[in-house]
Amino acid sequence: MAGFSPKLPLTLDQDDGYTLTKTLKEVTKQNFKMLVLTNPGERVMDPEFGVGILAYLFENNSISTQGQIRSRIRDQTAKYLPHIEIVEVSFNSIIAKPNIAENFLGVSITYNIKRIASGDVLEIPIN
Repeated sequence: MAGFSPKLPLTLDQDDGYTLTKTLKEVTKQNFKMLVLTNPGERVMDPEFGVGILAYLFENNSISTQGQIRSRIRDQTAKYLPHIEIVEVSFNSIIAKPNIAENFLGVSITYNIKRIASGDVLEIPIN
């Protein structure tokens, strides 16, 4: 069966060779995740591409830092993935292990895919 692109991380599939993304929702989520995780300067021929969320790993968890992350996600999405509409960017530092909560920040991005009128949530843990 045909697909849009290889699913990352690469895995083998008996039908297609490599597992493929087969829906617009799936390929959009994969592209969005790559945009958020890519550091500016990593992408060849486009040094401005990427949110670089892991650069905030050792930053203080403050309203200012959260605002910078939120702004960077919105700006990069508008530039590189204009078919995605950001609904909400929320931050969460609560996880099951009590001692780790101080060193954990989860970013949850709720978005809509305009062309297919479908929404999804991308969750990125930064720890």
